[in-house]
Amino acid sequence: MDASLPHDWTALCLLVFALGLRHGFDADHLATIDGMTRYNARTNPRLARFCGLLFSLGHGAVVILVALSVSALTQRWAPPAWLESFGALVSIVFLVALGCVNLAAVFSTHPAQLVQPVGIKGRWLGRLSRPGRPVSVALVGALFALSFDAVSQAALFAATASQYGGWRQALTLSLLFMFGMLTTDGINGLWIARMLRRADNMALIASRVMGLIVAGASLAVAGLGAARWAFPNVAAWSEGKELFFGAAVVVLVITGFFTSVWLTRRSVPQVAG
Repeated sequence: MDASLPHDWTALCLLVFALGLRHGFDADHLATIDGMTRYNARTNPRLARFCGLLFSLGHGAVVILVALSVSALTQRWAPPAWLESFGALVSIVFLVALGCVNLAAVFSTHPAQLVQPVGIKGRWLGRLSRPGRPVSVALVGALFALSFDAVSQAALFAATASQYGGWRQALTLSLLFMFGMLTTDGINGLWIARMLRRADNMALIASRVMGLIVAGASLAVAGLGAARWAFPNVAAWSEGKELFFGAAVVVLVITGFFTSVWLTRRSVPQVAG
């Protein structure tokens, strides 16, 4: 089993769920869900509210498929040793890039405009990132999962689950990861739809709070990953603390999220009775 994952099954399940929560706050996810929600806000407001949920369903379906496929192959094939290190390096590079561009977006956005999350993968999809039907939104989420970081993560779940049994454990871990994404991406879609309806001064502040939190979390996770990758003593010190670190990032982002929600609720105009 990979040394960076817990050896206890319950702790492993909690960590995978936390990883799903954190993955849902990926800046690429936020940017794409933001774009789809904005696209449907006027023409199909009901769909706009569920863009985050549908996106995660499509993304999670591919993760489950990959995990089950790898689980079936692990009896005849073992993932190469370099896969984890290379996947970690790719993740660090993307997190640094996303953290920097979103930090720049917060400070470069005009004070009278809502801060929009900035993504990288969404730009590759072109017109596909502006779907007008539920199936199309789920398809965008599935296409997002066809990347090295998502596939390698699913393969890691499957390889780890093989130590506890087989495909059933791989399915369990994949579902937990997907439910984590469903939680954060679903709430994010609802929040964006709310922000678009109430784009006053407090909503403008809320969008900046969330932008700073997401950028800071991306850079913090990338920094910890780089330190563990480059310095063996840091890797040894952090051994067994993965669940704590994952939970800390999730708590940080969720705190920022609910602070933003509180600010937007305060922005609701009071109707005279």
